[in-house]
Amino acid sequence: MGVLRLLTKSDYLLRETLLGLRRGGWMNWAAVSTVTVLLFLFGVSLQASWQMEGLLHQFGSQLEISVYLDTGIQAKDLEPMMIAMPDVTDVTAISKEESWAKLIRDMGLSDIKGVTEQLDGNPLVDELRVKAATSEVVPALAAKINQMPGIDHVQYVDEAVKRIAQLSQGLSWVSLGMTTLLSLTAIAVVTTTIRLIVMARRREIEVMQLVGATTTWIYLPFILQGLVLGVVGAIVAWGLIVALQRFIQDLLAQQPEFIQFLTDSMQLSARETFLLPSALLGLGLSVGLMGSLFAVRRFTTR
Repeated sequence: MGVLRLLTKSDYLLRETLLGLRRGGWMNWAAVSTVTVLLFLFGVSLQASWQMEGLLHQFGSQLEISVYLDTGIQAKDLEPMMIAMPDVTDVTAISKEESWAKLIRDMGLSDIKGVTEQLDGNPLVDELRVKAATSEVVPALAAKINQMPGIDHVQYVDEAVKRIAQLSQGLSWVSLGMTTLLSLTAIAVVTTTIRLIVMARRREIEVMQLVGATTTWIYLPFILQGLVLGVVGAIVAWGLIVALQRFIQDLLAQQPEFIQFLTDSMQLSARETFLLPSALLGLGLSVGLMGSLFAVRRFTTR
């Protein structure tokens, strides 16, 4: 008997929810499109913030210092001196000929001899790649190496990390402001949509009240309609984000090796891949629920 009653109630709620959605007409599309835009921008910004964190972690784990030598100084002559320094775990010598050949390949050129002749010789210098024991000693070690004779300049990723951290923080603030503004807009549109549906069925609601139906039972289908609008918006937004991801991945797959390195370091983890659609669904449900509650509250408080 209890199962039959539950099935009867579920059937009623389903029929009333679908009926309300049909009566919503074009306002349903307005609500879904607004929620979709909100969730799409929220999802893109959330994914971008995670990718920035991955890029920061990748750069932060780089303990390598690039040391560029003066013209005429050979890397193999300074290599023993570098390896003997404290906090240095490994040194790789790269001749200017190796660097020049790699640069020509990356540029898609095949005539190395012709390009070299046009530039009156190889314009590069020898390089040493020095790996530090820990990331904390990199700045001090780089400063010490830079003062040595025969060193033109040194480079490491500290400045890049600072710039990416600033960009990530700025992106977070912009994302928060945009999400808040669009959430309020989406809630307002859902509220208006549900309110119009309630007003269109006002006479039916009055009859239900006269026969003793409770307020919760009367307005529950309208709340479910708001949740459906939020879920549909989340599904559409997730589909758009997946399509955008695949487009960008295909585009970056054709880029040089360095760009592909950045792409690999910005891949989402399995946990983040699960959390992203979950966050979209949670925000979509929240917007739909709040919008429908605001809509029926006006009528239930009378």
